[in-house]
Amino acid sequence: MAALPASTRFGYSLGSFTTGAFGTVPGLLLLPYLTDTMAVPGAVAGVIVLVPKAWDVVFNPFAGRLSDADLARHGSRRRFLLFGGIGVAILFAVIFAHPGLGGTAADAAYVVVAFLLCATAFGIFQVPYNALPAELTGSYDERTRLTSWRIGFLAVAILISGGVAPAITEGIGGVAGYRVMGLAIGLVILVGTIGVFLGTRDAPVGQRRPPTAGWRDLLTTMREWSAFRWLLGVYFVQALGVATLLAGVNYAARHVFGDAGLQPLLFVGFVGPALLTMPLWPRIGARWGKLWGFRFASLAFGVAMLGLCFSLVLPLGVAMVFVALAGVGYAGIQVFPLAILPDLISAEEERTGATRAGVAAGVWTASETLGLALGPGLFGLLLTAGGYVSSVDASAAQPHSAVIAILLGFTLLPGVLVVLAIPLLRRRVLEPSA
Repeated sequence: MAALPASTRFGYSLGSFTTGAFGTVPGLLLLPYLTDTMAVPGAVAGVIVLVPKAWDVVFNPFAGRLSDADLARHGSRRRFLLFGGIGVAILFAVIFAHPGLGGTAADAAYVVVAFLLCATAFGIFQVPYNALPAELTGSYDERTRLTSWRIGFLAVAILISGGVAPAITEGIGGVAGYRVMGLAIGLVILVGTIGVFLGTRDAPVGQRRPPTAGWRDLLTTMREWSAFRWLLGVYFVQALGVATLLAGVNYAARHVFGDAGLQPLLFVGFVGPALLTMPLWPRIGARWGKLWGFRFASLAFGVAMLGLCFSLVLPLGVAMVFVALAGVGYAGIQVFPLAILPDLISAEEERTGATRAGVAAGVWTASETLGLALGPGLFGLLLTAGGYVSSVDASAAQPHSAVIAILLGFTLLPGVLVVLAIPLLRRRVLEPSA
C-alpha cells in the first residue's frame, strides 16, 4: 500500500498543537492556579479539575456518533475539527481570565463552568482527530509512521506550551500572569486547529459505511470488541500515570528541586529527549512489533520514575538524566497505542461492515480524558494527605510531609501506574494474526 504524502502527515500532525496544549497546560497549571491564587483546598481543587472532564466520559461517545453520522452525510469529519478547536481556543482563555467574583466559592464555580464548556469543545475536536488515522491509510507500518509524526508534533507542542505557559505565569506573576498565559496558549490551540483543518483538506477519508445506529449498538460493539477494551484499559491506566506526573511538575520544581524557575528546564529535559528519539519508535515497531515496543517504552518510563524517587538527595544533573529517560519512555507509550488503535478499528469495520472509527475514538477520548482528569485529582488528594498549605501566595512554606507527598505523586505513583499496564498488553488479543 502506498505511503501517505509528507504533506498529509504534516497537515494531520498540526492538530497535535491543539491536543498537546489543552492536554498539558491544565494538567500543569490548573491545580496551582486554584490552590495558589484562589486559596482552594487541594482536595477540592482536585475535584474541580475532575468534574468537567468526567462529563466528557459521557459526552465523547455521543460526539463520536455525531462524527460518524457527519462523515456518512458529507464525506468528512473536518467541520467538527474546526468548530471544536475554535471553541477550545476561546474557552481556554476564559478559564484563566479570573474575573474576581468576590469569593473563593464563586471564583471556583466560574472555573468549573468554563472548564466544562472547554472540555466539551475539546471532545468535539479530538474525537474526529483520533478517528482520522484509520481512514487516512490502511497500511500497518504507515499508521505507525503517521502516529510518530503526530507524537513528534505533540512533543513540540508540549515543549512550547509546557515551557512557555509556566514561564509566563512565573515571569508576570499572580492573576495577571495566568490571564496572559491563557491568551497565549489559546492562540497556540487556534494555530493547531486551523493547521489541521487546512492540512487535511485533500486527504483520503476511507469508505462511507453506515454509522453505529444507537446506544444499544454502541454497547454491543464495546462488549464484543475485546481487543479494543484491552488496549483502552492500558491507555487509561497510563494516561492516569502521566497526568499525575504533569500535575506534580509545578509543585516539584518549587518544593522538591527548590526553584520555581526550574519548571521550564524540567519540561525541556522531559520533552526534548522524547522528540529526539521519536524516529526510533517506528523502526522498533517495524522490527520487533508494536507490542514489544510498547512494553519496552513502559519499562523505560517506570525505571526513570524509580530513579526520580530519590530527587531530594540526587544532584540536579543526575535527576535530569532520569527526567530524560522518562521522556524517551513517554514518547513510546504515546506512539504505540495510537498506532495499534487504527489497526483494531479497521479489523472491526471489516468484520461488521459498519463505521466504527468515530465511536471508537469517542470512547477512547473519553477514557483518556477521564485518566487525565483523575491524575490531578489523585495528586490533590496526596497534597491534602501531606498537609499542603493552600493560599493566595505561591511562596507559602510547606511542611516536610507535604514535600514528601509531592515527591511521591510526581515520581512513584506515575511509574507504578505505567508499569502496571504492561501485563494488559496481551499479544493474542492485540495481535490476533501474529
